[in-house]
Amino acid sequence: MIRILVVDDHAVVRSGLNLLLHGKHSMEVVGEAADGDEAIRLAAELTPDVVLMDLSMPHGKDGLSATAELKKAQPDTAVLILTMHDDEEYLFRAIQCGASGYILKSAPHEELLTAIQYVSAGNAYLYPSATKRLMGEYLERLKHGENAGIYDALTEREKEILSLIAKGYSNKEISELLIISIKTVESHKSNVMEKLGLKTRPELVKYAVKKGLLNFE
Repeated sequence: MIRILVVDDHAVVRSGLNLLLHGKHSMEVVGEAADGDEAIRLAAELTPDVVLMDLSMPHGKDGLSATAELKKAQPDTAVLILTMHDDEEYLFRAIQCGASGYILKSAPHEELLTAIQYVSAGNAYLYPSATKRLMGEYLERLKHGENAGIYDALTEREKEILSLIAKGYSNKEISELLIISIKTVESHKSNVMEKLGLKTRPELVKYAVKKGLLNFE
């Protein structure tokens, strides 16, 4: 049996989940909690396999705080966030707090049952669009992280030219400002673009903004 603790501040929601889950696919609701504090206490007493956690609970600890505290005390207990918030900020914070899954209250019943089975088996579960968002964010951060390390490998002259290009200076203006040939400027620019994995000037400007290189003082 998959032993489940249901946490939601609305009694009607808890009752509905109890009716939906009890006895389905070897699932058993062993307890209900109306806030984060009660969830932590009951989880310690009942040692459920899965805690079905709402995020927004006005009284006591919210779902994120409760998840973090619960996972610290009981790392083997899976927490599945069940919420109405289709928001990537909540999603990322839930994962950071140790949640094993994140699913919307608007999801079909069968999807919820599947999610509970996934997290109880030690796997992670995210609803489809959340997976896409998370992967996109991960790849974006990975790209910037790699670029950040490569930036330190640029020569001082390359960094200087990168900053000037991003500020809108033409190759001719840069050559006059640095007292070097236009050909040399173009060579440095080509090296910078290649090292950073950038293909266009707008990409270069965007990168410079994120690196804080547009100080015009």
